[in-house]
Amino acid sequence: MQSFRRKSVMLPLAALTATLAMGVQPSGAQGLFDMLFGGPPRHGTRLQGEFPPPPKPKKPVAVTRISSPTYNTYKPDRLVRVDFSALSSTPQNAAFAPSLTGTAFREALSGLEAFDLMAEPSVAKALVAYYSANPDFIWVSGTSVNGRGQEAVRVLGEAASHGLEPSDYSVSAPAAGYSTDETAGRLQDLIRFEMALSARVLRYVHDAQQGRIEPNRISGYYDFPAKPLDMPAVLKTLAHTQEARAYLESRHPQNPEYQALRVELEALEASAENDIVVDPKLLLKPGETSTELPKLLSLIARDLDDEMGADFGETLARLNASDAYVPELVPVIEAAQKKAGLKPDGVVGPRTVAALAGNSKADRLEKVKIALEQLRWLPSDLGSPRVFINQPAYSASYIDGGEEKLKTRVVIGKTSNQTSFFYDEIEQVDYNPYWGVPQSIIVNEMLPRLRNDPGYLDRSGYEVSDAKGRRIPSSSIDWSQYGGKVPFNVRQAPSEANALGELKILFPNKHAIYMHDTPQKAFFQRDNRALSHGCVRLQDPRGMAAAVLGTSVDHIAQKLKQGHSTEKVTRKIPVYVAYFTAWPDMTGTVEYFGDVYDRDVRLRQALDATEAVRAPAS
Repeated sequence: MQSFRRKSVMLPLAALTATLAMGVQPSGAQGLFDMLFGGPPRHGTRLQGEFPPPPKPKKPVAVTRISSPTYNTYKPDRLVRVDFSALSSTPQNAAFAPSLTGTAFREALSGLEAFDLMAEPSVAKALVAYYSANPDFIWVSGTSVNGRGQEAVRVLGEAASHGLEPSDYSVSAPAAGYSTDETAGRLQDLIRFEMALSARVLRYVHDAQQGRIEPNRISGYYDFPAKPLDMPAVLKTLAHTQEARAYLESRHPQNPEYQALRVELEALEASAENDIVVDPKLLLKPGETSTELPKLLSLIARDLDDEMGADFGETLARLNASDAYVPELVPVIEAAQKKAGLKPDGVVGPRTVAALAGNSKADRLEKVKIALEQLRWLPSDLGSPRVFINQPAYSASYIDGGEEKLKTRVVIGKTSNQTSFFYDEIEQVDYNPYWGVPQSIIVNEMLPRLRNDPGYLDRSGYEVSDAKGRRIPSSSIDWSQYGGKVPFNVRQAPSEANALGELKILFPNKHAIYMHDTPQKAFFQRDNRALSHGCVRLQDPRGMAAAVLGTSVDHIAQKLKQGHSTEKVTRKIPVYVAYFTAWPDMTGTVEYFGDVYDRDVRLRQALDATEAVRAPAS
């Protein structure tokens, strides 16, 4: 059978060869088929040796970049008119003894009929809910404002000491004297005062506990959980206490950082305006002279802390009028640069001038008020131990028992890939980690190259897998078919070139942000360290890993020698990926930093929008 097949094919081939040699062309493809195989193929039958035509190439899909979060025009809640109509049909609650007469509160309710009290929707709802269940006065006894009411008015009037706007909480108390002929009018004044004060107290408590701004409305870079606030319960508590001040003050953050910022605010308010102006373009190197140098030295002397005072106080006192940048002054400038978070190179340039002389009194006041507002977004008790990352300071600290046990430089996200502002809880340390490449980097940075060089991930130590975890060669994928969503996972295997370096510290969050090592060590020597794709790179990753694990750096070194592994953090350690341009150190001294992402500007715009909405409120 095998020999028969060979002959049956060879004969037509010989004939075809002869035909071609004589210059005779087959009449067509079908004639060639007949010559080779003895007749036309049956319809729908694929013969041995026949291959289907190659598929038509698909048209490449356009690449759609994955964009970073944007900043929104902030829209505060509009105020609504409080609808008091539901109170007129509310039965008297026997559990509450009337403060005027048995019917005084009910009689006074008629004074609310034409009362245009404007409040936030949540406050308006809480007022009606509380007084429907508890139809009695909180702030009035007899025919006068009681001690509780007077104290509440005083506390609201001191809102500026917390960086708040006093006019947001302003309430006018009824005049003390009135005649018996004015009883009806007196009841109206008292009931309106009662409702107005309750409304402003609720606003004050909300602002003290949660902040005036809903940060998540500003941008997707902000991510804060809602803080529950039972407003009717606030009024009920105040109705049963004579310690209104203590209660209202307790609604503010109760941590040393908040108190230090309040002290700074008070000091700034009482201080003279900074009238020392240094040329912002000053460039001064050791050995040179400048009339701007004494101004800079005066600023350094004014802001001396105990440590710098002990080291350089005498030198500054002796040379504070010097135009010559002599060798003795170089360590002074270097120490001031280091304190300001700059590279201590001893060269006075624009960044040094901006750090030491760029914040006027008005600038510092604004930064402190912004910081007080942002602290209200965080838990009142920041926790211990904790990790605190302050992006504008380019630093990360491990704090335990009120002591800063570790402080290290960090690299944060570029302005186009900003690091978010949120808090979470540390869960684990990964040694010799894999780097799971985010979709944004795959699409925005890798995909354009992969379309021209599909095998470059294979050559560069990356692993590609599908949704089921199956490994796929990068070179086998038609990358031109994917635009804004790539259905493959890409990760970089552990190596010296791995983008995460030798370890990462995880606190899983929707932003895919974590702390990690980096092979780009030179970045830590820069003053401006907004250079990453959004994660936080640590100058001392081993020290931070040892701190959160409660172990030694030697333990970390041993784990790294053992290859890829994971170690769980067994303690509750909150981590704050924060953004404060004014922040106190552990001694309570407030330091100031540049607004690298212009977030202070945007928060001020949000506060102004809120003020504009509240301004017409009565």
